[in-house]
Amino acid sequence: MSPLLSAVEIQAKLQTLDDWQLDGKMIQTVKKFDGFPSAIAFVNKLVEPAEAAGHHPDLAISYNQVTINLSTHDAGGLTQKDFDMATTIDGLL
Repeated sequence: MSPLLSAVEIQAKLQTLDDWQLDGKMIQTVKKFDGFPSAIAFVNKLVEPAEAAGHHPDLAISYNQVTINLSTHDAGGLTQKDFDMATTIDGLL
């Protein structure tokens, strides 16, 4: 299991990401698209890298936007895995 990051480490790592915020024990971003088909296409692109990493985001789809929450549930908070997956997700856009 990956070790939990400290508050200082989390803030430093957030500075390296665009449009991600701390939300309790998760990091969150909202991605907006042209419409529902584009939002779903983006979610479909997430499947393979999430499976490969064994780290699955919590997703909420609302018409043209996708809210993504990341947390390492078995560790009880944020780990390096979350920031690695956030970087991967940002690379899909």
